[in-house]
Order: sequence, then structure tokens, then C-alpha cells
Amino acid sequence: MNPIELVLSNNEAQEQEQDQNSDQPEALEIPPGTENPNPRGVIQFLTIVGQIEGHILLPPTNKATKYEHVIPQLVACAENPEIDGLLILLNTMGGDVEAGLALSELIAHLGKPTVSLVLGGGHSIGVPLAVSAQHSFIAPSATMTIHPVRISGTVVGAPQTYEYFNKTQDRVQSFIVEHSKISQEKLNALMMDTHTMAQDVGTILIGEEAVNEGIIDAVGGLYDAMEKLYEMIGKS
Repeated sequence: MNPIELVLSNNEAQEQEQDQNSDQPEALEIPPGTENPNPRGVIQFLTIVGQIEGHILLPPTNKATKYEHVIPQLVACAENPEIDGLLILLNTMGGDVEAGLALSELIAHLGKPTVSLVLGGGHSIGVPLAVSAQHSFIAPSATMTIHPVRISGTVVGAPQTYEYFNKTQDRVQSFIVEHSKISQEKLNALMMDTHTMAQDVGTILIGEEAVNEGIIDAVGGLYDAMEKLYEMIGKS
């Protein structure tokens, strides 16, 4: 057999092998991490850290959670049938009131089991975010600052300005009262307390104190929050 015939024979053999392989069904590729899904349910984790950024950009040196980034995540969680529950991890100093309330409303009406865990701090507008979940936890060393609504920058000294402050304050208080066990009177007393902080008005609650006041449901950590969420998923 001359070299040309040998090359032709090899090419014919390769073509026959390819034809045989093409008749076999292709193996399905399984995405990493989904081979053995958790039989207790699939949890999505949402972290809200730093300052909650609203309509005004914060300086680049500030660690912030942008609400326009979180809203699509919440919508995707709500419409994804493969996600069974949402765990919110909070360590925030507060931030934009309207942005925080918008996120709180989305979490409260997500349509799936939700649990929140306050780690480090859940201050200011972080309080509505913490209570927006169906069940809330706080770490033993975590703190929550309850204080009236504030504003920075130029303020017009007119009755309408104070009326606007009162309405905004009522929105925050109403949400907290509706989604926790604290009463309107007790919450208002904590916000207006003048004995806790030297240069401010409000109250600082540490760990179990937030539970005793009726704002948070229980003291716990990550394991407790996940176990509670799995329990809620099993009942849903």
C-alpha cells in the first residue's frame, strides 16, 4: 500500500468513528453544586451591609448597599421556583429611609419563607429591614439603635417641614409595629429617650434587650436562623 492509500484509509476510519459517535446521545452537563440538592430546601442568602444607599450616591470611601442592586435580587428570588426561602444577613448602620422601607416592603411580601439575622448592628432603618422577615434573630453581641428620623443638609424652617418629618416617622413606626411585637407607645418612648445617648435622642438595644422589647423574635446565630428557615420551608 502506497503512502497516499494509507492516508485515505486512516481518514475513512476516522469518519466512520465520528458517524458512530454522532448516533449516541450527548451526555447532559450538570452545573456544579446541583448534583445533590439539599432535600430540606434551597435557601438564598441576601446580605445588607454598610450604609443603605438611596437616590443620592455616597462617597466612594463608604461601604454601602445599593437598593437598585437588591431589588432585582428580591424579585428574582420571588419568581424562581427553585428557591424555597430567603435568609437576610444584616450588619448596617442605616441609611436612606425610603430605600430601606422599599426593601422592607419587598421582603415582607415576598411570598416565601423569610428569616433575618442581625449581625454586628441593625441600626436606624435597619430595624424595619430586620422585622420585615417572618421570623427575626439577633446575635447576642449585636446592637440596634432606635432613633427618630434625621435629615442632613439645608432644612427650611417651616411648619410643613416638621409635618413631613412626622409623616415619615409615622411610616417607619407603623411598619415596625405591624411586623413585630412592640407597641406604638413603647416604640415611640424608645425613639425619644434622652437618657441613653449623651449627644443624641434614642435607645441602643443589645442582643436580648431587642427581644425583650418585642422588636426581634429570638437571640441566635447562623445555625439557628437556618434551622428556623428550614422548618418554615417544611411547613409551607
